Amino acid sequence: MDLRALLARRHPSHRLRRALLATPFALIAIISVADVEAPPDVHLGPFLAAPPALTASFAGPRTTGLVGAVAVAAQVGVAMLRGSVTDLNHSFQIISLALISVLVTLFAHLREVHERELVQLRLVAEAAQQVVLRPLRERLGPLRMASVYLAAEAEAQIGGDLYAAARTSHGTRLLIGDVRGKGLEAVGDAAVVLGAFRASAHQENELCGLVAYLEGAVGPEPDEAGAEEGEEGAGDGAAADRDDADRADADAPGEAFITAAVLDVPDDHQTLSLVNCGHPPPLILRGGRVLPLDVARPAPPLGLSELAGSEGPGEYVFTAETFAFETGDILLLYTDGVIEARDGAGAFYPLAERVGAWAATGPHTPRALLRHLCDDLLAHVPGRCLGDDAAMVAIERLG
Repeated sequence: MDLRALLARRHPSHRLRRALLATPFALIAIISVADVEAPPDVHLGPFLAAPPALTASFAGPRTTGLVGAVAVAAQVGVAMLRGSVTDLNHSFQIISLALISVLVTLFAHLREVHERELVQLRLVAEAAQQVVLRPLRERLGPLRMASVYLAAEAEAQIGGDLYAAARTSHGTRLLIGDVRGKGLEAVGDAAVVLGAFRASAHQENELCGLVAYLEGAVGPEPDEAGAEEGEEGAGDGAAADRDDADRADADAPGEAFITAAVLDVPDDHQTLSLVNCGHPPPLILRGGRVLPLDVARPAPPLGLSELAGSEGPGEYVFTAETFAFETGDILLLYTDGVIEARDGAGAFYPLAERVGAWAATGPHTPRALLRHLCDDLLAHVPGRCLGDDAAMVAIERLG
């Protein structure tokens, strides 16, 4: 989407703009006629400052300057009809109106410049979204997919939720996750996980090896402070100690983690393998029933495995579990922003119940499911505004 298209989307429609432009000129005519018909000791000229000020709220500097010039001309005409332009009262009204018109025109120019800067930033954000969170292909082997991302902020395009799919020689690998925290830091962590997934999904033969690679990408980096201290002078020891402490605090376990579900869907078996790292369990819609894929041994979130090492300090052995995924089944992956959405009474969104109710309708396609869930989820929350980002991916196994 280009800059002009975005600007057009942010401004009122052409018909509405014409109606808005008629308002200040109508006000100028009404105020001028009323001022001429008013008693000699009553002056309505100051009200002519309203039309250019109103125009500056929705139009550009050129239109605002035109309305201001018409208002000044109307004030001069009123002064001539009521007496003389050189009259002290009328002279000050004309000068004041001219100054106000110049100021509001300047403000309209500054607003337009600021708006263009915001649009440029939004273009950059949309480009970053396409790079970080790439749209999923509709078909990957025997799978048909659809995805949706609902940002909590109205102007946001991407946050801490993430999903990705990679086609391998034996099937399709899927990832969905949720980064702890919000803002640019969460986007950066999401980019790290997505980059690691895309780099290793084709290289790691085992699903557990892929998850271990993701864990290594998210985990804290080794502290290189010792090498730096050897190069610094003795007088910088205290500063180096403070830097070491800051790095230790930043790399402390639990400061940053990502809940994730990583799946392997083979082409030649009606099954799927799942490693769940503290993420909400996926759902499978099969024959009108909704089945949660609850694993017997859930793994800790990515970035926290060293707190739950089972084979030694900082080590954790991930376990993949197998579930049936048959032809016609629809697999739903989602983040906690979906199930933690609350209505006006504070009740959570009943995802499994709503998916089960949808099963009685049709058509049963991933795109139709996500369209229904998006509309239903936004209707569930007050003001159609989510409290947290929400992402959903629906996958159907075809024959």
